[in-house]
Amino acid sequence: MHTISLLGCTPTPLAAYLKALGLFRVLSQQRPDATPRANWQGNTFVLSSALDRDQLREFLLRHYVPSPLVAPWNGGSGFYPKDNTDAIETIEASTAPRFEVYRQTITASREATAALGLTEKPDADRKERLLLRCRNTFSEPALEWLDSAFVLTEGGAKYPPLLGTGGNDGRLEFTNNFMQRLTELFDLSDPEAPATPTAAALLDHALFDTPTRGLADKPIGQFSPAVGGGANASTGFDAKATLNPWDFVLALEGALLFAAAAIKRLEGTAPGQLVYPFCVQPSGSGYGSSAAADEDGSRCEIWMPLWSAPVRLPELQTLLAEGRAWVGRRPAKNGVDFARAVASLGVDRGIAEFQRYGFHVRNGLAYFATPLQRLRVHRDHVTTDLLAACDGWIQRFLSKASSNAPSSVARAARRLEAAIFARCAVPQSDHPPSTQELLASLGDCERALATSAKWTAENYIPPIPPLSPKWITAAATDDAEFRLAASLASLGLWIDKQFFPIRRHLEAVKIGFGNPPWAAWDEDSSTEVVSSDGSATSLLIGIMRRRLLLAQKLGGTRWPEYARVTAWPSDIIDFAEGRIDESRFIRLLWGLCLIGFPPDDRSGDPHLPAPKTDIVPTEKLVPPAFYGQLKLCFASRLPDDREVPLSPSIFHLAASGDGERASEQALRRLHSSSIPITHVRIAVSGKAAERTAATLLFPLWDSQLQQACQPIAPRLFPQSVTV
Repeated sequence: MHTISLLGCTPTPLAAYLKALGLFRVLSQQRPDATPRANWQGNTFVLSSALDRDQLREFLLRHYVPSPLVAPWNGGSGFYPKDNTDAIETIEASTAPRFEVYRQTITASREATAALGLTEKPDADRKERLLLRCRNTFSEPALEWLDSAFVLTEGGAKYPPLLGTGGNDGRLEFTNNFMQRLTELFDLSDPEAPATPTAAALLDHALFDTPTRGLADKPIGQFSPAVGGGANASTGFDAKATLNPWDFVLALEGALLFAAAAIKRLEGTAPGQLVYPFCVQPSGSGYGSSAAADEDGSRCEIWMPLWSAPVRLPELQTLLAEGRAWVGRRPAKNGVDFARAVASLGVDRGIAEFQRYGFHVRNGLAYFATPLQRLRVHRDHVTTDLLAACDGWIQRFLSKASSNAPSSVARAARRLEAAIFARCAVPQSDHPPSTQELLASLGDCERALATSAKWTAENYIPPIPPLSPKWITAAATDDAEFRLAASLASLGLWIDKQFFPIRRHLEAVKIGFGNPPWAAWDEDSSTEVVSSDGSATSLLIGIMRRRLLLAQKLGGTRWPEYARVTAWPSDIIDFAEGRIDESRFIRLLWGLCLIGFPPDDRSGDPHLPAPKTDIVPTEKLVPPAFYGQLKLCFASRLPDDREVPLSPSIFHLAASGDGERASEQALRRLHSSSIPITHVRIAVSGKAAERTAATLLFPLWDSQLQQACQPIAPRLFPQSVTV
């Protein structure tokens, strides 16, 4: 066996990919004794067979039998008076044995057009009759082409995207150009149809990427936009096409492997739906030039498989015949779904990667097979387990956001799609930054829905159901913004048998923790919602005010703080001194608030690593005394079960910028509660007091409270704290 690396056969452009498959197909069918196998190694197609490099060249130059590609139903196909008939007449006049099947197919095509009395391109009705007649009269070798070019369904003819509309894309007719390229590669005036003088050098260029001359200004259509010429295709304003005839010939030979099929649901009565291998609806996200307009001006997306283990042609045909990707228990519908399917191993396991192509309108009205991205097949617990829990919601939201949606909703939808693609493109499962962006993007969507209540109600879009707490550990990064947002998101409070997570202060929702957990819009709770359009400080102050009112309703004697995730004193200092990214913090808060913490389950608290303290001065690990004074008044649990009666006025004074009076009242309240502290009234005012007041909302566990308050209350916290 000989192993040949075909450097000219690469995953991109589409012509090079199809060329690789075309070579593999014709060699396997016409030289089965060579027992060819093929696979992809990086960006190279590797062929293993009994033929060495020279024998492979000889086979293609001397023995290759072209597939009989004809399309008498198309204008420009060579069958009508106004068409270019040079190539088809040359093939008809030849006597070469390897063009015998082609001549028979041309004859059958002329008989079919004559039977219908066609002297020009048929109209829609007669076209369908012609398609049916061709299928009934063509020989077996020609049927492979027909299966790839069209499918007859109850609703009429359907055309696979890879071959345009039945072998025609705009002004480019594939079959006539295929025949023209064959006459350039083979001398059909000779009974043996030998290769033309330039065919060998062109073949080496096509297969092995060797330099050559003689590339012609000929069309290649959608398969290779870079060599198709046109405006801005090269230096200067315009450029000519540079086509290697072998590229076009072998690419169409490869396209024959992608035969379409028609299916319909058993319970339905609608006409059949076209199903094409690894083909889905377009998604205008996940690549550098992505735009929403790509979804409107695109035929589809096709994800070409790249397999790493050598396979034979029947195995590849089976793979393509079963070319479906699944998201959970449903087939992938669009590019976003397919990316999730790739990352979840919802595809055949023999595939290592997928090359994504979009058939986008470019350069006027022409469709180009545009390479978009490449994704590796791997199992990703974020997309398979965590994101799958809200799959139904994602489907509904993205479908409704695709048209007539408010700009905020549309932007959030595109951001979510981009985040899903980015997460799926990550080669490893443990990648917190991409998971965090995905979670924040879900929060963006929820925020957009909450602020577009009328549109949301009209389209019956519910809130995102509570997400698993596993999102926290999967998205955790070592930064203050994330740790602070996670601690707030885990806050909970019971009032009159109602559970109030922080999420209820961001949007009017009610949460249920059944199986499965659920969320629903609740206008009755709109009075509890605080605007998140301002600064982080104003948001936290607003939430704190609402929580104080709820706490007073509760009738408790202390601040009812309970959280599943703790804040850290060093992070609180960063917030109080304005060293955090507030916009990122608010985005993370919206995303993390979607996580549901069952109020009756306190087991398995998500663990976040402590901030790194080895590069931070010790004095920066302990908040100022002013914060300690106030926090002791709003701590849910103190040593020895000591209590400080709730005094909302302390917070209100600080939030209004009057820190000195807040400090004075805090000292009075602490002394009356027999809480020993060492500091006296502290003069803090303005923004510093307001930001400190906002930080009171961050929950502290016992050890963190001790770390923050031990300097001002050493007798209350006698034990030293390791920082």
